[in-house]
Amino acid sequence: MFLNDNLKIFSGSSNPKLAGDVCNYLGIPLGGAHIERFPDGEKTVRVEDDVRGRDCFVVQSTCDPVDEHLVELLIFLDCLRRASASRITAVIPYFGYARQDRKDEGRVPITAKLTANLITTAGANRVLAIDLHAHQLQGFFDIPVDHLSGELVLSKYFRDQKISNLTVVSPDVGNMKIASRYAASLGGELAIVHKRRVSGSKVEAQEIIGDVQGKNVLMCDDIIATAGTICSAAALVKDRQAEKIFVGATHGVLAPPALDRLNQAPIDQVVVTDTIPLNKASKKVGGIKVLSVANMLGEAIKRIHRNESVSSIFTSA
Repeated sequence: MFLNDNLKIFSGSSNPKLAGDVCNYLGIPLGGAHIERFPDGEKTVRVEDDVRGRDCFVVQSTCDPVDEHLVELLIFLDCLRRASASRITAVIPYFGYARQDRKDEGRVPITAKLTANLITTAGANRVLAIDLHAHQLQGFFDIPVDHLSGELVLSKYFRDQKISNLTVVSPDVGNMKIASRYAASLGGELAIVHKRRVSGSKVEAQEIIGDVQGKNVLMCDDIIATAGTICSAAALVKDRQAEKIFVGATHGVLAPPALDRLNQAPIDQVVVTDTIPLNKASKKVGGIKVLSVANMLGEAIKRIHRNESVSSIFTSA
């Protein structure tokens, strides 16, 4: 694969393995950078490669600790801008604050827009992200956004599993479009769970539209955060005599009490991608499989660098 030395890829501290895998796909070395924390808690970044006039990409998921990783990304972008990089792309596999995208009550911020403004002001010329939770978040940025979907990776995995007698279940009404695409891609039936949110962390699945009796069930979403929605839906379909239950998600946030819920839920396998690295506790949960988005990100970076179409990744898949 021919790539000139004008392409430079750097990694923040949130997901260095993913950045390394992207570089392995492209056949180039990871850019040299030193991230240091001062005794008072401040961070600084020093880029060790010459980036003047070069096309630079910074891979950094703004996952837990969200604020720390976000500020580190901003410092990295500013560092590259002041070092005279020709173009700077913020590669954000998981975009934190994406769910704070509207004012649903009085006197609350729209933090997703604030975060987009900060990234632009820090020096990013474009953004490459995966599953922004809501497609309209692309409009929060005043710079170009290339939006990838983990559905490409997850669909291929479940297609290779050749799950028989499959019904794709949407764990809530808002996820129906995603479930419809999976059903069409995998050749399964479609069912929908109606849920009621009891609180910010508790959800109750109340009814299911469609037949799951004796079926193998697949439920897919963009994020598993506290796992309330997915586990409540899994309990309901199991109560309706479903056979095996598979769960897929692009972003395995797995915030407490997600791991406890997944351990207790009647789920046979949970599949997530490596947009967020699993912590030690998450790795101990039985049945969690991690798929890599490195090749998809690498292909997108190659096409951005060459000024080629990124959307054709999905049409040719």
